[in-house]
Amino acid sequence: MHRISLLHPAGADYSVTSELVAPADLDGTLDRLRAAHPDADVVVVPEPLAAEPPQLVLMDVDSTFLNEEVIELIADHAGVRDEVARITDEAMRGELDFAASLRARVAALAGLPDTVLTEVRGQVTLTAGVPEFVRAVQSAGGVVALVSGGFAEVVVPVAAELGIGEVRANRLAVADGRLTGEVDGPIVDRQAKADQLRVLCEQLDIDPERTVAIGDGANDADMVRAAGFGIAFCAKPALVEVADAALTIRRMDAVWSALTGER
Repeated sequence: MHRISLLHPAGADYSVTSELVAPADLDGTLDRLRAAHPDADVVVVPEPLAAEPPQLVLMDVDSTFLNEEVIELIADHAGVRDEVARITDEAMRGELDFAASLRARVAALAGLPDTVLTEVRGQVTLTAGVPEFVRAVQSAGGVVALVSGGFAEVVVPVAAELGIGEVRANRLAVADGRLTGEVDGPIVDRQAKADQLRVLCEQLDIDPERTVAIGDGANDADMVRAAGFGIAFCAKPALVEVADAALTIRRMDAVWSALTGER
C-alpha cells in the first residue's frame, strides 16, 4: 500500500490528511485528490516507507535544516554578501558547477578573522519544525544525518545540540587566525552527498529503500535520486524536477506528517 498525504497550508502552520491506497487505485485517487485540493502539497509515499518509518534521513543544511545560507552570513562580514549570494543562487539553480562556485565564494572571504565563525554560529536559525522532526525520527529508531556544501565549523555544533552526530561538511582553511580563502580538504559536492547516503547505509546496515533525502537545490539532486524517497523542500526547480515529492510548506515537521500521516 502507498500512503497519500495532503499537506494543507494554514498561515505559518499546516494540517494533514492521509490515506493508504492500493497500487491499482493510485492514479485515480491522485486525480481525485488533486482536483479537490489544488492548494495542498500532495505526497505519495512508497510502500516500504508507508509501512515503516525511515531508518535514515539525510538532510542538506543551508536553506533546509537551517533557514540561512551560512556562506552568505560569513560574506556579510567581508562586505561581499550580494556577490556571494548571486553566485550561490546560480549554483543552486544548477547554472554553475558547485565546486567551482564554492571556491570562488570562499576566495572572497580571505583575510577574515576565524572568530567570525563563532559569530555566525550565533546567527543561524533552525527551520521551523526541525527539532520536532529530528525527535520523531530518532524516537522511531531512525538516524538523522546532515551533509552540507557549507561548513563544519558552523554545522557540527548546531547538529550536536539535537543529538545529530553524523555530519559531513566542508571546512575552511585557516592560517594565523584568519581565513585563507581556500577550502580545507575535498569539497562536498553533489556526488559526495550521494556517496554519503550509500556510505551511511553500509555503515549502519540500512536498507536504501528505507531512506529519505531532503534538499533544496541542484547540488542535492544526486542524493535525492539515490534515496528511497527524495524530497524537494521549498526547492529550486532543478531539484523539484527529479524529486519524488515537493513540499512548499516551510516546516520540517511537515515531512514527518507526509511520511506518517501524523500531525
